[in-house]
Amino acid sequence: MDPTTKINIPESELERIVIVGGGFGGLQMARKLVKANYQVVLIDRNNYHQFQPLFYQVAMAGLEPSSIVFPFRKLFQGRENIFIRMAEVTHVDPVARQLQTPLGHCNYDHLIVATGADTNYYGNEELARRTLPMKSVSEALYLRNSILDDYEDALTTPSYDDRQELVDIVIVGGGATGVELAGSLAEMKKHVLPKDYPELDVEAEFDIYLVQSGDVILKGMSANSSAKALKYLEDLGVKVLLNSRVESFDGKQVTLDDGSTIVSQKVIWAAGIRGEPLKGLPPESITYGNRLAVDRFNRVKGTENIYAIGDVAYMEEPAFPKGHPQVAQVAIQMGEHLARNFRYRHLRGEEWEPFHYRDKGSMATIGRGRAVVDIPKPEFHFGGVMAWLVWLVVHLFAILGSRNKVFVFLNWVYNYINYNQSLRLIIRPRKVPAERTP
Repeated sequence: MDPTTKINIPESELERIVIVGGGFGGLQMARKLVKANYQVVLIDRNNYHQFQPLFYQVAMAGLEPSSIVFPFRKLFQGRENIFIRMAEVTHVDPVARQLQTPLGHCNYDHLIVATGADTNYYGNEELARRTLPMKSVSEALYLRNSILDDYEDALTTPSYDDRQELVDIVIVGGGATGVELAGSLAEMKKHVLPKDYPELDVEAEFDIYLVQSGDVILKGMSANSSAKALKYLEDLGVKVLLNSRVESFDGKQVTLDDGSTIVSQKVIWAAGIRGEPLKGLPPESITYGNRLAVDRFNRVKGTENIYAIGDVAYMEEPAFPKGHPQVAQVAIQMGEHLARNFRYRHLRGEEWEPFHYRDKGSMATIGRGRAVVDIPKPEFHFGGVMAWLVWLVVHLFAILGSRNKVFVFLNWVYNYINYNQSLRLIIRPRKVPAERTP
């Protein structure tokens, strides 16, 4: 693409705010600005918003992917001053106030970086090549296909040792994603796989390992919740390995830091994330976890008119001297707060209000009737069925679209009754003929 080519966006007398990334933070900001006196441009590599907290249910064949995505254009139908472009930003020029994309360049008056985070392999290229991440709907679908493929192959594998490689699964990372994945897999092993694969001795042969480098799981939650989650996983038969670190994985065997090994062809990596800042931003703006250092107004260090929100933003405030947790609530609150500063204070020439994160609590589910919830004010920690119901309600209302809410609710009710969703389909993309390849 010629760098002089512009993305086709109508020129306007209004100030242009370009938001890169339609995750929780970017989408929240766009929604709050649609009625403001700005021209808003939302750029994302996809044409839909993804509800990341439920990726694991897609991977475990509990939900269809269409239930947790929502098209941007449907959300903004009838809005005149917002423009959506599906593209990947390859470079930003802070001096020229310009973004480069494969579609051409896009000028901006204010740039919002809401690019989120990607899987962190901590520099281990072997693990990056061979393990399975889960940071998008497509990755969750690939994981679902891989798991079901291996179960099918196990049926025609006579050797016990060879079958172990296919059916044993290692999950690396004891945060919410790893814990929820392990719990969901354990329930599938207990209630679904014996019915689907009666020829296999599921109980004796299928093992699920959760490898955590620290001495607790759910480190960001209370000690009470961490202990309950560990008990729930162990009751479900998950083999939790604390104070253990994966050193290498050759595709058939996992080697831990103490020299012990686990035979498996499938390693799911949920051990950490790192920010995805745009190329072209000042090197001094990149800080811990590959995140962008921002002030209390979300302004990126060393720049003007460039802001960062969500997982890619690193902000220190008195209550969070080491930055905020990289969770959806932080992104949503940052997007809403920055939009409020633009709508009311920037247009009036008033002094901006600094951001302050209001911690509403955290939660994780470990299967049907098993969950843990931490509420900070007043401090309260609880688990079990009540926590699971709270988790269901909170996530159900957070999903975009009435249709999606209904479908997810019906899936959950059906699954609660019989544990036997009919979504265990191996769906591969059709190969495009060579003559149709662009």
